[in-house]
Amino acid sequence: MNRRLRLGLIVTILAVVAVLATIGSLILIQQHYAFLERRVPPPTRPLPGDVEFFYVANAIISTINIALLAILIAIYGNIYVKTRSQFTIGLLIFAVVFLVRDLTSSPFVTAIYGFRAYGLGPFAFLPSLFELVALSILLYLSAKY
Repeated sequence: MNRRLRLGLIVTILAVVAVLATIGSLILIQQHYAFLERRVPPPTRPLPGDVEFFYVANAIISTINIALLAILIAIYGNIYVKTRSQFTIGLLIFAVVFLVRDLTSSPFVTAIYGFRAYGLGPFAFLPSLFELVALSILLYLSAKY
């Protein structure tokens, strides 16, 4: 496949994933507020105002990280089939471990089990943001070949 076409396909996939993550996280926050309104008695502490921005950003970034890792696993699997390199096995293990980490810390997964985090401010999404930068660089270098 042409290099430009492959990179364009990856960027398109990531854009679709980001839009779907945004829609899903907004629905998740709306359900959270609906849950709080049904509670009797009312919560003793009001929710901080950072819920909307920081947790939507965290949901989007973590979902993009999951998509990046899935693409990296496919690329490394293809490279391993061609080269049978032990280094590529290490990269595959690295990508799978980070994929499991991102799946278990995704706001969507934690919400399924009823856990809600708030009050962390920008620390809710900064680790995922740094991981996104690192994975983007790794994907760029891996897709180059």
